[in-house]
Amino acid sequence: METINTPETADVREKIIAIGQSIIGAKGFAAVGLSEILAAAGVPKGSFYYYFASKDAFGVALLENYFEDYLAELDKTLSLPGMTMAARLMQYWQIWRETQSFFDCQGKCLAVKLGAEVADMSEPMRAALNRGTAGVVARLARAIEAGVAEGSLTVDAEPRVVAQSLYQLWLGASVMVKIVRNLQPFEVALETTRRTLHLPV
Repeated sequence: METINTPETADVREKIIAIGQSIIGAKGFAAVGLSEILAAAGVPKGSFYYYFASKDAFGVALLENYFEDYLAELDKTLSLPGMTMAARLMQYWQIWRETQSFFDCQGKCLAVKLGAEVADMSEPMRAALNRGTAGVVARLARAIEAGVAEGSLTVDAEPRVVAQSLYQLWLGASVMVKIVRNLQPFEVALETTRRTLHLPV
């Protein structure tokens, strides 16, 4: 069913997504029923399908909204004034360390939380995750290339390969942090990142 795109319907839709992101970020996608999200949003249960065709469609919208915000924040970090690109990249990893921990991330760690869970459950959600993470890697690759050009860092492989390796390293570290319940995996990831970019400790 096609919805009429008015400011009111857009506001309600965004409210459902924002509350859903927080709840699903804490509990996971499969563990959360639509009724819980709609009750928290103060939206009648029967209204859900006015805004989303299915729970999968809601999941795709959730991920697209998450990555839109995430990439905007990443762009902001990678254009901070008065810093080398190497310093901006390390700032990004520090922000990751602070926001993707085993504590309640309030939806800020949605890619980590849902990556393994929905990849085999929903092809549309897997594709949304793939598009979002590809956007992150592309931005990191351009930043690494710019850092090499300005001389603030060096790498031993193509910037895109390095960007992909570092992103995968940090995704893995985020999972391990949740398992061991301390930040030691992030400390290892930071040190590995510094060595990969040939930065001083």
